[in-house]
Amino acid sequence: MILLIIGLIAFLGFHLIRVLAPDLRATMIARFGKPAWMGLYSVLSIATLALLVYGFGQARLESGEPLYVSPPWMVHVTVTLMLIALILAVSSVLPAGYIATKSRHPLITAVKVWALAHLLVNGEVYSIVTFVAFLAWAVVLRIAAKRRARAGEITERPFVGWIWDLASVVIGLALAIALIKGLHYWLIGVPIPMGQ
Repeated sequence: MILLIIGLIAFLGFHLIRVLAPDLRATMIARFGKPAWMGLYSVLSIATLALLVYGFGQARLESGEPLYVSPPWMVHVTVTLMLIALILAVSSVLPAGYIATKSRHPLITAVKVWALAHLLVNGEVYSIVTFVAFLAWAVVLRIAAKRRARAGEITERPFVGWIWDLASVVIGLALAIALIKGLHYWLIGVPIPMGQ
């Protein structure tokens, strides 16, 4: 569990640099150049993510009794929420449709929905620690984004067309089906028990 907590602090803390030290990014870019800063940021992102994943795996091996066990039907609620999270996540990387413009920060919202969905069906201490940490992180990012928008530091993405909403839904649905059919088990080692 200690490695998991260190991994969470490292990964989420590193991805709060803009909130915690807003001038650091500009200082690093001015000193080393944008390509060097982006390279360093990418390497540290991957390293802290690897630590988080390893810590999560170790905590799962050491896990005791769960604090709560959800009823079997809760899986369907979680899958529905995950479909919404996947659609939001996809819309964050495509040109903006209504989904992206109305949610304003679709990736942050996707992380919140993803964390909440997993808290509904994962009562193990390591799961609760992980998903509560991501939920809190996303809330902090959302508050920071609102402040930056009010200060004029960021602007809303311009609407491009509804066709990108359709693309987000289709790709999100395809990803959800892939996760249900075995991708979740292949990636995480846990099947999604849809037959219950």
